[in-house]
Amino acid sequence: MTAEHDTHTVIDSSGNVFADLGLSTSDDDLLKVAIAGAITNIVKKRELSQSDAARIIGIDQPKMSLLLRGRLSGFSVDRMLKFLTLLGKDVDIRISAKSKNQPGRIKVIAA
Repeated sequence: MTAEHDTHTVIDSSGNVFADLGLSTSDDDLLKVAIAGAITNIVKKRELSQSDAARIIGIDQPKMSLLLRGRLSGFSVDRMLKFLTLLGKDVDIRISAKSKNQPGRIKVIAA
Protein backbone atom coordinates (compact mmCIF):
# COMPACT_ATOMS: atom_id res chain seq x y z
CA MET A 1 0.00 0.00 0.00
CA THR A 2 1.37 3.43 -0.87
CA ALA A 3 0.78 6.52 1.16
CA GLU A 4 -0.92 9.38 -0.59
CA HIS A 5 0.46 12.80 0.15
CA ASP A 6 -1.65 15.91 0.00
CA THR A 7 0.15 18.96 -1.19
CA HIS A 8 -0.66 22.09 0.73
CA THR A 9 0.38 25.61 0.01
CA VAL A 10 1.41 27.61 3.04
CA ILE A 11 1.00 31.36 2.80
CA ASP A 12 2.40 33.74 5.40
CA SER A 13 -0.23 35.75 7.20
CA SER A 14 -0.39 39.49 6.74
CA GLY A 15 -1.21 39.75 10.44
CA ASN A 16 -4.87 40.39 9.62
CA VAL A 17 -6.77 37.12 9.37
CA PHE A 18 -9.78 38.88 7.85
CA ALA A 19 -7.73 40.35 5.00
CA ASP A 20 -6.03 36.97 4.52
CA LEU A 21 -9.48 35.44 3.99
CA GLY A 22 -10.52 38.20 1.60
CA LEU A 23 -12.96 39.78 4.05
CA SER A 24 -13.17 43.52 4.44
CA THR A 25 -12.80 44.76 8.00
CA SER A 26 -12.17 48.04 9.69
CA ASP A 27 -9.64 48.90 12.36
CA ASP A 28 -12.65 49.07 14.69
CA ASP A 29 -13.54 45.44 13.87
CA LEU A 30 -9.99 44.28 14.53
CA LEU A 31 -9.88 46.18 17.81
CA LYS A 32 -13.17 44.65 18.94
CA VAL A 33 -11.89 41.16 18.13
CA ALA A 34 -8.75 41.76 20.20
CA ILE A 35 -10.76 43.12 23.15
CA ALA A 36 -13.24 40.24 22.94
CA GLY A 37 -10.30 37.82 23.03
CA ALA A 38 -9.02 39.48 26.19
CA ILE A 39 -12.49 39.30 27.78
CA THR A 40 -12.78 35.63 26.83
CA ASN A 41 -9.39 34.88 28.38
CA ILE A 42 -10.38 36.62 31.62
CA VAL A 43 -13.66 34.69 31.83
CA LYS A 44 -11.84 31.39 31.25
CA LYS A 45 -9.00 32.17 33.65
CA ARG A 46 -11.43 33.15 36.40
CA GLU A 47 -13.59 30.12 35.55
CA LEU A 48 -16.70 32.29 35.37
CA SER A 49 -19.93 30.99 33.96
CA GLN A 50 -21.52 33.10 31.24
CA SER A 51 -24.18 34.16 33.74
CA ASP A 52 -21.61 35.22 36.34
CA ALA A 53 -19.54 37.12 33.78
CA ALA A 54 -22.68 38.79 32.42
CA ARG A 55 -23.75 39.88 35.90
CA ILE A 56 -20.30 41.40 36.58
CA ILE A 57 -20.33 43.49 33.40
CA GLY A 58 -24.03 44.36 33.51
CA ILE A 59 -25.44 42.51 30.52
CA ASP A 60 -27.66 39.47 30.17
CA GLN A 61 -26.35 35.95 29.55
CA PRO A 62 -27.44 35.77 25.88
CA LYS A 63 -25.44 38.92 25.12
CA MET A 64 -22.48 37.46 27.02
CA SER A 65 -22.74 34.36 24.85
CA LEU A 66 -22.65 36.51 21.70
CA LEU A 67 -19.59 38.37 22.97
CA LEU A 68 -17.71 35.18 23.85
CA ARG A 69 -18.54 33.71 20.42
CA GLY A 70 -17.20 36.78 18.62
CA ARG A 71 -20.58 38.13 17.52
CA LEU A 72 -19.58 41.72 18.17
CA SER A 73 -21.84 43.87 15.99
CA GLY A 74 -23.92 44.99 18.99
CA PHE A 75 -20.92 46.10 21.05
CA SER A 76 -18.94 49.32 20.72
CA VAL A 77 -15.23 49.53 21.46
CA ASP A 78 -15.99 51.94 24.30
CA ARG A 79 -18.46 49.53 25.89
CA MET A 80 -16.09 46.59 25.56
CA LEU A 81 -13.28 48.59 27.20
CA LYS A 82 -15.67 49.28 30.10
CA PHE A 83 -16.30 45.51 30.35
CA LEU A 84 -12.55 44.99 30.81
CA THR A 85 -12.48 47.45 33.72
CA LEU A 86 -15.52 45.81 35.31
CA LEU A 87 -13.65 42.49 35.07
CA GLY A 88 -10.84 44.06 37.08
CA LYS A 89 -8.41 45.03 34.32
CA ASP A 90 -6.73 48.37 33.78
CA VAL A 91 -6.90 49.71 30.25
CA ASP A 92 -3.96 51.90 29.26
CA ILE A 93 -3.98 53.74 25.94
CA ARG A 94 -0.60 54.86 24.62
CA ILE A 95 -0.21 57.16 21.66
CA SER A 96 3.20 57.05 20.02
CA ALA A 97 4.92 58.31 16.89
CA LYS A 98 4.30 56.29 13.76
CA SER A 99 6.95 54.89 11.46
CA LYS A 100 7.99 57.15 8.60
CA ASN A 101 5.88 56.87 5.45
CA GLN A 102 3.51 54.38 7.09
CA PRO A 103 0.00 54.94 8.35
CA GLY A 104 -0.51 54.65 12.08
CA ARG A 105 -1.87 51.44 13.54
CA ILE A 106 -3.92 50.21 16.46
CA LYS A 107 -2.39 47.46 18.57
CA VAL A 108 -3.78 45.65 21.60
CA ILE A 109 -1.51 43.91 24.08
CA ALA A 110 -3.39 41.99 26.73
CA ALA A 111 -1.53 41.01 29.86
